[in-house]
Amino acid sequence: MAFSRDPLDELVVPDGTEAQERDLVTDGDVLVGGRSTVEFGVRGRNVLAGESAEFGGAIEADGDCRLDMWCDVTENVLVGEDAYIGERVHIGGRLKVAGDLDIGDDVEIEEGFEANGWIVIRNPMPTIVFLFVYLKHLLLVGDEDAAQRLISELIDEGDDEPDAEPLVIPRNATVGDDAWRVSTPATIGDDCRLHGNVRAETIDVGADCNIFGSLRARGDVTVGDGTRIHGDVTTREGDVIIEGDARVLGDVSCGDLDLGPDAEVDGTIRADGEITMRTTERERE
Repeated sequence: MAFSRDPLDELVVPDGTEAQERDLVTDGDVLVGGRSTVEFGVRGRNVLAGESAEFGGAIEADGDCRLDMWCDVTENVLVGEDAYIGERVHIGGRLKVAGDLDIGDDVEIEEGFEANGWIVIRNPMPTIVFLFVYLKHLLLVGDEDAAQRLISELIDEGDDEPDAEPLVIPRNATVGDDAWRVSTPATIGDDCRLHGNVRAETIDVGADCNIFGSLRARGDVTVGDGTRIHGDVTTREGDVIIEGDARVLGDVSCGDLDLGPDAEVDGTIRADGEITMRTTERERE
């Protein structure tokens, strides 16, 4: 995956992500920006969180877990490889690490910790800060190949599994059962099952998703083929595209509205501009 800008400037939910009863579950890595609140636990490959990120459940990482200073995890942190825990992190449960543990000062782990490898007590480098500052520099000078290598080395090192797109939660976001609130664009992949209202700058939902909530954006909103939105779709300044066989169980409010073949809106349509009802399918851009 090549980045053309700061990866934390967008909410990205990869294909197949599910909000289960207590956990947000994905096949790839999980990147959480600083000062974000994730009311779920998270389960993924590698989990990286910026300064003062909060988690309302447990963290389960098949690979590495890196938590920068002042992070707060309500329950256990279970790590399949190495863990890097910054100073003043709080873990409300137990920390279990299959590999090495690099841990900072004043870390509070309420139910103790264990590691099968080396334990080093110091202040680890704030990985998320280093990663994205250096990445920004590489992109600024136009060296996208080096930026790609950096991502591969720091996130996917030693992983023989096929690459999966990471779950990215931007800075200052709130993610929970009630709402997903970000001040950035939001992209949701195919076959996702999420609970909560999505609030973002723009929203692009893929195919065959179930979103148990409404979509609200300042700009454009796209709903992919076969997706079900169990709420309203509203945009203040943009247009809405609802692709074939998609269904919105609530109201739609927008500028222009484009309805694909067999798309359904159960509620009221309020469109300030044109309403287009297509009879043939087209490729999503």
